[in-house]
Amino acid sequence: MVAIQIAASGTIALAMSILTWWVFRSLASENLEQGNEWRFDVNRVNELRKKDDIFRCFQPVIQVFARINRNMFSDSLPVIEREINAAGLPRFWLPEEYLGKLQFIASLFMPFYLWVFIREFGEVGIIFGLFAFLMTTWFLRQRLRKQALDRIIRIKRRLPFLLDLLTLLMEAGATFLSAMGQGVREFRGHPLADEFGRVLADMQMGKTRTDAFRAMQSRLDDDEISGIISSILQGEELGSPLAQVFRIQSDVLRIKRTQRGEQMAAEAGVSMLLPTVLIMLSTVLIILGPFVLQVMNSGFLS
Repeated sequence: MVAIQIAASGTIALAMSILTWWVFRSLASENLEQGNEWRFDVNRVNELRKKDDIFRCFQPVIQVFARINRNMFSDSLPVIEREINAAGLPRFWLPEEYLGKLQFIASLFMPFYLWVFIREFGEVGIIFGLFAFLMTTWFLRQRLRKQALDRIIRIKRRLPFLLDLLTLLMEAGATFLSAMGQGVREFRGHPLADEFGRVLADMQMGKTRTDAFRAMQSRLDDDEISGIISSILQGEELGSPLAQVFRIQSDVLRIKRTQRGEQMAAEAGVSMLLPTVLIMLSTVLIILGPFVLQVMNSGFLS
């Protein structure tokens, strides 16, 4: 009996030691050597380890999911990559790795799912548990899509004000680069500043203005923003003053915002029709209900 207790205590102590070592090693910020598959991608993976705690702690597991995703979901990876860029996530993510992260998070709930469904339905509960795993991954995937959409909406709401600022600065004699830098500083902390800051950084590193804006257009992948960027690039090719182009595009954005508001107001009446009918029915039942019950209880209908 004493030997069993000693062995159990030793096993627990060894497990705790291994767990402590693994936690400290996972949370360490130093760069680690990568496997053969990522041997040409060491800097990106090391930067991603610094940016994301989950990837740093569970990198081998996420990379296993990434290998599977690369073969099974190759058609969906370009869409996920666009959503990662539009959501403003670190650019070090590969789409298969980020999908693997979502799958890993969903797998953490698998023991709970299996325990609940097997307890209720027996062996058939395994199928329900797998379905719950897939649904959790799907909800996390939709969360990424919503995050990308919300960020693009925030950018489009503030874009006219940035274009107005660039117009005023350039009409006052500032160069495009200096006006862009001032605009980024004024909108610091907003997704709009992040995107135009990347455009400015690309130009400072040697990219042409066209390539820098094309990269932004590809990252956001929004029709309205793409149209504005195309107009700016077309105006530059034709020799039109950029200040004038910015002013026209800011007016176009405001007109489109007004049109969207009018469309939403027109659709609001149709959307409110069903709730209005239900409220009216509820009101009628509340008013007439006591009288109907009183008549029924008095035996008038018998």
